Amino acid sequence: MSAYQTFGRTAKAFAISALMMSVAPAPLLAADEGAASWPVVASAVKADAAIEARVSEILAKMSVEEKVGQVMQAEIQFVTPDDIRKYHLGSVLNGGGSLPNRNKHATPGEWLALADSFYEASVDTADGGVAVPIIWGSDAVHGHNNVIGATLFPHNIGLGAMHDPALIRKIGEVTAREVRATGIDWTFAPTVAVARNDRWGRTYESYSEDPALVKSYAREMVLGLQGEPGTPDFLNGNHVIATAKHFLADGGTTAGDDQGNAEMPEKALRDIHAPGYFSALEAGAQSVMASFSSWNGTKMHGNPYLLSDVLKDRMGFDGFIVGDWNGHGQVPGCTNVSCAASINAGLDLFMVPEDWKGLYEHTLTQVKAGDIPMQRLDDAVARMLRVKLRAGLFDGGKPSTRGVAGRDDVIGSPEHRAVARQAVRQSLVLLKNAGGVLPIKPSARILVTGDGADNIGKQSGGWTISWQGTGNVNSDFPGATSIYGGIADAVKAAGGIATLSEDGFYKEKPDVAVVVFGEEPYAEGQGDRDTLEFEPGNKRALATLKKLKAEGIPVVSVFLSGRPMWVNPEINASDAFVAAWLPGSEGGGLADVLVADAQGKPRHDFTGRLSFSWPKTPMQDTLNKGQKGYDPQFALGYGLDYKAKGKGPGKLAEDVEGVKAPGMDDIPLYVGRPLAPWLVFITDDTAGQQLSGAYAALRTGTARANVVDKNVQGDALLVEWLTGDRAALALRDGPVLDWSGYYTAGATLTFELKTDKLDAMAVGFGCGADCGGDVSLAKVPDVGAADAAGWRKVSVPLVCLADSAENFSHVTEPFRLSATGVMKATVANITIDLTEEGVKACPFP
Repeated sequence: MSAYQTFGRTAKAFAISALMMSVAPAPLLAADEGAASWPVVASAVKADAAIEARVSEILAKMSVEEKVGQVMQAEIQFVTPDDIRKYHLGSVLNGGGSLPNRNKHATPGEWLALADSFYEASVDTADGGVAVPIIWGSDAVHGHNNVIGATLFPHNIGLGAMHDPALIRKIGEVTAREVRATGIDWTFAPTVAVARNDRWGRTYESYSEDPALVKSYAREMVLGLQGEPGTPDFLNGNHVIATAKHFLADGGTTAGDDQGNAEMPEKALRDIHAPGYFSALEAGAQSVMASFSSWNGTKMHGNPYLLSDVLKDRMGFDGFIVGDWNGHGQVPGCTNVSCAASINAGLDLFMVPEDWKGLYEHTLTQVKAGDIPMQRLDDAVARMLRVKLRAGLFDGGKPSTRGVAGRDDVIGSPEHRAVARQAVRQSLVLLKNAGGVLPIKPSARILVTGDGADNIGKQSGGWTISWQGTGNVNSDFPGATSIYGGIADAVKAAGGIATLSEDGFYKEKPDVAVVVFGEEPYAEGQGDRDTLEFEPGNKRALATLKKLKAEGIPVVSVFLSGRPMWVNPEINASDAFVAAWLPGSEGGGLADVLVADAQGKPRHDFTGRLSFSWPKTPMQDTLNKGQKGYDPQFALGYGLDYKAKGKGPGKLAEDVEGVKAPGMDDIPLYVGRPLAPWLVFITDDTAGQQLSGAYAALRTGTARANVVDKNVQGDALLVEWLTGDRAALALRDGPVLDWSGYYTAGATLTFELKTDKLDAMAVGFGCGADCGGDVSLAKVPDVGAADAAGWRKVSVPLVCLADSAENFSHVTEPFRLSATGVMKATVANITIDLTEEGVKACPFP
């Protein structure tokens, strides 16, 4: 019997009726409405009497303050070893792009040193407390993707196209070793979502729309990460704790929006979205992450039926449930610093990156008041202790002494890269090969073009060094290979020539052109889309394809994307078309398949097959095999190969519903992420610093900035002016923009702002040396009062920033927020807004 079962139904009833619990659990449905029975999952990790005895012994010695500390997980930028020592915190995490010392190029040694300092603080008993080793979690979701030089695998959508569970286990093993090399013992992976609407920004985190494939992969990834239960390999120094996420139906939200609502009967919830959890728990997964999303209107972070009744009681899960980034704060009646409802519902570990002290104090008060039953807190702490004991954290010494920690030959090793290169080869799906243009003869003159041709950051996608995967250059990937680099290496020995030209121009006509293009990197909700059309209204890649075709050059398209997309025009303009997904660091894997051997025969065939149905129209976003009216462009399982000599489709329809006509649209300069390829900087008169990941600080000490939450995770920017000297937050380092048409049409620069000192602040733009304009916000009469949360909307007509359209014909800094004084401000949702009326003259002085 689990600790939770001994807690009993009395406390569970309390959890439902407690005053802090302002949302009822999802009601059970009648049988004819889709109610479901849930299976008991027979975990390969068996209960151990000795471990249970130690759990009870440790728990009995802990004070209530120590217990509350154990259910808190703080982010490494907002916690110190002294904090861990004082509050007895149970866990830390590094968010995407959050690195030791805020150093993008932090070495494995720096990671280890920080891990050791946290560990040593957690086992310090100088205050008379109990030594409980801390556990560090990290999003190693396609390799150890936070670390410079790591092996980066294709994102899950590409791995799904391999249809190779055995290789998935190898990938888990490699990832675990590289994570362990930096002293980290827990990864927030695998994602076992079954994405059903391809507009969802996390589609690439899903292996497939097919629950059976997700189920087969979840088991093998957990075994690869954790090792085989019952053997000496299980959670040893070469393995890490795995996390099945995000429970439950994160990929089933009705509108395909991140953190949305999954509206479905319970049987569909079980049969479509739960199979990955069944196999992950069978394989012994020790943690499960609750989803931001809701089921039939009830937030998962506050759903006792699914977290406690189903996952813990019926399915028998005895590990711990961790929350997602401040996910508890979204439960009705809760905030980031107070949420009895979540822990009462079954959450065992709050992920509360910055506000952990406030949550600690409120939770402690709620336990002492009985709003959180002591039995529920004891159960949560017992689950944390059980997993830490199973993982050997109590007896393994500090992180730098465990397993492969600190070894120089682990991260990015040739053996690891070979596994990733194999995964790239097997993930490629050939959609078209008219005229047998593939494989390419290695003696050919090859033009490699497109903005993804020599761009390792773009081919790796989100969750790569930084959270969104933006701001990276090839030098940030030592040991990695771009797609162009792989092709150049493949043809060099045979006398061929590969020429790189991003814009598609050349001096000598090539025999064939390989055009690499696709989506810019994104992560989570910042990747949500309104349509599956690629480049709506601005077909830059298509223009390159048509230009090369018109010049009589055979064209091979390599499409980089985190989801299937409507690319009918691009397929029509290509002789061959390859869905390459987001292949990661080993671009040479593409050349292995695209380029023939010296005899002109394939070195490797295309074996990838679609694990997601490919849309026939831009609006065909919910397209899954077995649904009524299933009519894809390419069905689940489609894929050509050399052996069958298939050519693929003829001309595809381009004039279909949902295609967005070219025209002047509103421009989202920063809506959760900067308009690609622009970057966020903070600057003063002498220095500038790029926002890398979630943080930036000027070396002069004048200002600092970090990503914060407004409506969803990481959708706003907090700037702090520290000395009173003038400094600014700006968008920079993108291509020169021509906004003269926006100026003459009366567009406005619009954004949301939270600050107390409007009179010290100005907003503007830049257009080169001694060119630009600013307006003091104190002069904007219609800024209006702040709402209850302190936010106000600011709209500044472009005509107020410069005298003529000429200034806007060469915009180099599309947004600049500057201030003088010691202060702070938060900004979000920065756009160029083109209203129907337009403003032709500045309405304020």
